Amino acid sequence: MFDPAKFCDEAIAQIKKQIDGKAIIACSGGVDSIVATVLVSRAIGDKLLAVHVDTGFMRKNESSDVVKMMERMNVNHKFVNASKEFYSALKGVTEPEQKRKIIGEKFIRVFEKEAKTIGAKYLVQGTIAPDWIESGGELRDVIKSHHNVGALPEKMDMKLVEPLRDLYKDEVRKLGRYLKIELAERQPFPGPGLAIRIIGEPTEEAAHIVREACAVVEEEFEKAAKAGKMELPWQYFAVLTPIKTVGVHGDVRAYGYTVAVRAVQSLDGMSAAYSKIPHEVLEKISIRITNAMKDKVNRVVYDITNKPPATIEWE
Repeated sequence: MFDPAKFCDEAIAQIKKQIDGKAIIACSGGVDSIVATVLVSRAIGDKLLAVHVDTGFMRKNESSDVVKMMERMNVNHKFVNASKEFYSALKGVTEPEQKRKIIGEKFIRVFEKEAKTIGAKYLVQGTIAPDWIESGGELRDVIKSHHNVGALPEKMDMKLVEPLRDLYKDEVRKLGRYLKIELAERQPFPGPGLAIRIIGEPTEEAAHIVREACAVVEEEFEKAAKAGKMELPWQYFAVLTPIKTVGVHGDVRAYGYTVAVRAVQSLDGMSAAYSKIPHEVLEKISIRITNAMKDKVNRVVYDITNKPPATIEWE
C-alpha cells in the first residue's frame, strides 16, 4: 500500500542529497510536474526555479492558469513563450516519434538556456513509471517515446532529477492530495501537448482547431458530470485528424476536417476502457465544434477503442 506521507519524507531527504546548488523544473501544469514542483520546492526552497514553457501546443488558457497557480503556491517561477520556436522546429514533420523527439530536444534546449541565467546544474522532471515503461529500453519495446524519457537528447548540460520516477498516476494523485495541491485530480495532459493530438503536421492553424475542440469536450463533459448525467472520464479530449470529408452548411457544400473525441476510464494509464458517454452529450459536443469552426470542421466522431489495442492518446 502506497503511503504518501512516508514517500514524501523519504523523497525530500533524497532530493536534498541529490541537488547541490540550484535547479530548474519543467512545470507544464500537468499533475506530475505540479506534484514534482511542490515536492522539490519543499526540499530546496528558492534554489528551485519552476519554468513553464508555452510551446504553442497548450490547452486553452493553460499557460495563464499555470502561472497563476504557481503564484498561489508561492513557487519561484518563470514563464517562457517559445511557441514560434516549436512551430518552426516541427514544420513539415508528420511522424509521431519524430514529433516527440523534436519536442523533447527543444524542451531541453529551452531549459538549458534558462538554467544558465541562474547557474542551475540540475533539471527536475515529473517523469513517472508509465513514461519510461512505454518509452522502451532493455527488453521493453518502444510503444511511444515520452518526451521526457525516450526523446531526450544524448548530450545535456544538466543532471536529471526525477523524484516521481517509480510512481504510477494513482500514486501521484494520492501524493498530490497529501501535499494539498489544488489540481491533484486534474486529468492527464501529455508533455508534447496538442502536437500529438494533431495527426499530421502540427501547424499553428491545426493547434488552434484542436485547442478549441478540446475546450468544448472538456466543458461539456465536466458540465454533464456535475449535473449527474455521466461519470467524469479519467481522460477526455479531441483529436484533429487529417481526414477531410464533404459536408453541407446551409445550402453550401463544405469540405472540412474530421475531429475525433476520445474519453477513457483508467486507474494508472497502463490500460483503459473507453467511456460510455450519453449520446445527448456527444451531440452537444458535435454541434458546438462544427458551429464554432464551420469553415474548418464538418464531422465529429467518437473513439470506442480500449487500451490495448489502442493507446489513450492517438500518437
